[in-house]
Amino acid sequence: MNGTFVQPRTLSGFRDRMPKEAYAKSSILDKVSNVFLSYGFMPIETPHLEYAEVLIKQGSDEIQKELYRFKDNGNRDVALRFDQTVPLARFITQHRNEIEMPFKRYVIGNVFRGEKAQKGRYREFTQCDFDFIGSDSLSCDAEILQVIQSSLLSIGLQEFTIWINHRDILNGIFEYFGLSENIESGLRIIDKLDKIGIDEVQKELQHELNIDEQQALDICNLVTIKQTSCYEDFFREVSYLKGYNQMLSKGLQELESVFKILDNLELDISIIRVNFSIARGLGYYTGIVYETTLNRLKNIGSICSGGRYDNLTQSFSKERLSGVGASIGIDRLITALMELDILKLKETMARVLVISMKSDYFAFAHKIAESLRQSNIMAEVYPDSVKIKKSLGYANAKGHEFSIIIGEEEFNTKTLSVKNMTSGIQLYNVSFLSVLQIIRGC
Repeated sequence: MNGTFVQPRTLSGFRDRMPKEAYAKSSILDKVSNVFLSYGFMPIETPHLEYAEVLIKQGSDEIQKELYRFKDNGNRDVALRFDQTVPLARFITQHRNEIEMPFKRYVIGNVFRGEKAQKGRYREFTQCDFDFIGSDSLSCDAEILQVIQSSLLSIGLQEFTIWINHRDILNGIFEYFGLSENIESGLRIIDKLDKIGIDEVQKELQHELNIDEQQALDICNLVTIKQTSCYEDFFREVSYLKGYNQMLSKGLQELESVFKILDNLELDISIIRVNFSIARGLGYYTGIVYETTLNRLKNIGSICSGGRYDNLTQSFSKERLSGVGASIGIDRLITALMELDILKLKETMARVLVISMKSDYFAFAHKIAESLRQSNIMAEVYPDSVKIKKSLGYANAKGHEFSIIIGEEEFNTKTLSVKNMTSGIQLYNVSFLSVLQIIRGC
C-alpha cells in the first residue's frame, strides 16, 4: 500500500509559503498597492502563459536561456512570462484603442526564470511592477523614484539607497573607447560587477572585447564612479565627461535634471545616489536605470530595480511608445525584512479566540464572534468543545491576544469569561459590553 503513495515534495527553486509568511506578503502588497494608487497608477492583470514569440525577442541572452518554454495540449509554442514588462508591451499594443495615454499601471503577479536558486531568489517569484507609459518627460522618471521611496517607507524600511545611472553614460563610455559595436557585451559584463568583483570584470572586458589591459582598466575606473557628495558637487566633479561625446553629455544632463525636480519636493534625496556601474542586464532599457539596496544587507542584492525603455512596443507595432518603471522583488524583500527583524510574522490576525465549553453553546459562540467582527475586532471560534488547556494552548500558539470562554465549569449557563493571553489575567462572569471595553482598552 505504501508503495502507491506519491512523495510530497516541491521542485528545486520553488517553495510553499506558510500562513504567517503568506499573510506578511499580503500585508506588504496591500501597503505598496495603496502607494501606487495614491500616485494614480491603476492595476491590470496579464496571463502567466504567453505565446513564446511574445517573449523570446526580449530580454538578455541569459534570460532567454532561463525561459520555461514548451508545447501545450494544442501544440502551441508557449512560455511562462519571465517578467511583467514584456507582457505589458503586448498588452499596450493589443488594447491600444482602449486605453488613454499616458498610461500608468501597476501589476502584481508571479514570474518564472529557470535560474540557479539561491537565498531570497527562486525560480518562481512575485514581481510588483509600476510603469508610466507614453511620455518622454523626465518628470515620469522622477516620479518613479518618488514611488520607490514611498513604497519602501510604507513597509517600515528606512536605511536603503536608490542607485541610479543612465544607459547613455555607459554607452558613451564604450563609444569613447571605440567600442560602440561591443556595447551589449560590455554592459552584460559590467552588470556582473557585484557578483564577480572588479578584477574579474576587468579580465572579462579584456578577453571578450579584445582590448588591452590598460583600456580595460580605464573603462573600469570610469564605470566604478559613485556619488559620495551632494548631487550639485557630484555633477560638477564629473562635468569633464560631457566633453567626451554627446551620449555622455546627454546622460549626465538628464540625471542632473531629475535631481533638480526631486530637490523641489519634500523628499530625502540623499538616499538617491549616482553609480556608473548600474547597467541592468535586460536589453530593453535605454535611459535612466535604478537599483535599490539595503544599507545593512547589501549582499542580498537589489530589492527594487527598473528604468526607462524608449522602444517598449517595437516587437509588436511601428508606433513608438516610451515608458519608465520599476519592479519590487517581493520575495527577496520579505527575506531581507525577516533578517533585519523588521517583519513580525503572525500565525493569525484575529485578536480574539472564542471558546465554547459545551457543544450546545456553539451558536452563541459564533454570535459573540460575529458581534466582535461587527465592532472591527477580528475573532475566531475554536471548533471543538475540549478541555480548556487544549483550546488555550491553541490560542497561545496562534498568537491571540484574548480568549473569550463560554460556559466554564464554574458556571452552568452561557456566561462569559475573558482571559488576557499575554498577562494571564482572567475575569469571570463578564458582560459582552465589558469584554469590548477590555479588548479596546489594550
